[in-house]
Amino acid sequence: MLPPPPSANSIILLIVITISVLADPESLMQALEDLDYLAALDNDGNLSEFGIIMSEFPLDPQLSKSILAACEFDCVDEMLTLTAMVTAPNCFLDSVSEADVTKQSNRKKFLHPAGDHFTLLNLYKEYEQMKTSNASQYDIERWCQDHLLNYTALEMACVIRSELLDIMKRIELPVSEPAFGSDENVLNVKKSLLSGYFMQIARDVDGLGNYIMLTHKQVGQLHPDSGYCLNHNVPEWVLFHEFSVADRSCIRIASEISPHLYGSHHTLTCLFFCAMDSVAVSFALMFMQLAPQYYFSNLPPSESKELLQEALDSASTIPSSPDPEDDGETDEEENTPEQRCNIQ
Repeated sequence: MLPPPPSANSIILLIVITISVLADPESLMQALEDLDYLAALDNDGNLSEFGIIMSEFPLDPQLSKSILAACEFDCVDEMLTLTAMVTAPNCFLDSVSEADVTKQSNRKKFLHPAGDHFTLLNLYKEYEQMKTSNASQYDIERWCQDHLLNYTALEMACVIRSELLDIMKRIELPVSEPAFGSDENVLNVKKSLLSGYFMQIARDVDGLGNYIMLTHKQVGQLHPDSGYCLNHNVPEWVLFHEFSVADRSCIRIASEISPHLYGSHHTLTCLFFCAMDSVAVSFALMFMQLAPQYYFSNLPPSESKELLQEALDSASTIPSSPDPEDDGETDEEENTPEQRCNIQ
């Protein structure tokens, strides 16, 4: 069960006390800086209005920010599921014998080409269908064993998701209808994730799966559970949920920041850069839209930062393509009430 949501003032107090006791002042300042990047603090260092809403969720601030961003991008249903899956214990069981090779193969059917976050969505959807099909608990547990999945972790994810949904309703935030499976939904989920996890981006620097973090230049590799490892695919840019030096410097739960992330309405830009590194260009545009500009400025010098800066400089010389759907509809759209959150 999730603990009751903390008050607006208690969350920042808990962060300060915890870091003061367990870490040095430098770590405390870094934590406060991260909250500032997430727009959770105002100019006086107190919780902002946005931060107060974030504090309603007993979650990591980055996850809270991603959920609120999902209100704007119409993918709350998927973001709640994803939050529950990454908050619950790891749902994957380690393979311990050669007899588990078939079970490993069974698990591959959940892999999603967009990345590990979407694999988790596939897995939860399948598990939920099993539960609603009136299958017995024995059948469900057997199904989990056949796919090397942790039944207890999946049950906990269901409970967490239910409680997150209750919080959304209590504070009267909009909850979108399920739309998982469409390209637009995949794009929107990635935008929501990037809104909260722009500080957790890595780039493969040698084509061999050695990723350097954009923020601190540490090197890591994708976790063996990653779908990219199972499919022997190494994307250049990834957004990741977790990086642990203690766990063999592994990056867990990673999804590619793809060339299509910035959306189809930037057709002219995409055409102009067709002969260039479209991944860097499209990611740079989206990164700067969803991450604070001063965060990018504060990044340490690196080849990755230079690539993004070059892409931004080049993209700024291209005029925005007009959207024909805007003609004659601007006033009408401005007068139409929206039920979305605005994270900017």
